[in-house]
Amino acid sequence: MGPATMLLRGFALPYVPELLLAITNIEAASPFRHMVTPGGFTMSVALTNCGALGWTTDRRGYRYTSVDPDTGEPWPMMPTVFARLANEAAAAAGFDGFTPDACLVNRYLPGSRLSLHQDKNERDYAAPIVSVSLGMRATFLFGGDARTDPTVKVPLYHGDVMVWGGADRLRYHGVMPLKDEPHALLGSQRINFTFRKAG
Repeated sequence: MGPATMLLRGFALPYVPELLLAITNIEAASPFRHMVTPGGFTMSVALTNCGALGWTTDRRGYRYTSVDPDTGEPWPMMPTVFARLANEAAAAAGFDGFTPDACLVNRYLPGSRLSLHQDKNERDYAAPIVSVSLGMRATFLFGGDARTDPTVKVPLYHGDVMVWGGADRLRYHGVMPLKDEPHALLGSQRINFTFRKAG
């Protein structure tokens, strides 16, 4: 996929019970919501955040904020298990010392998709992106440095962690529309969360 990209199959499986409890607590404080892009498009993926910073979008643009715009309160603190998983997965992929300050938590339902995009609202491109998949299988699209570059289709399963950084940090990526193939634990949904060094 790339010189600085690694897919860690099943890496998150030992953490799953703690992760699901943590997600429930995050959702209670900052519920999932369908954000609107600057172009007026309502995202099919529901989103919330945890950590010192949270990613948000509206008609004014894409950005990170320290406060949840829906609640007026700081985003929930990043759970210890989240930070530990992010650090250990990054180290396994060759990125030692990764300490994220933002985690985007996405909930996909059947038909949800994520169009090709770059993660470029962060200040620190030296840090990797660590992406964790739970629940239904997804087909991840991993492209090049231009939106028109060919993409590789990567199946992602419950417990998989994908890490990319370095020369691959700004590659375009997305998710194809999710098929309704219920997962034994999470049913007809996929939870994906991505760790970043945003500030």
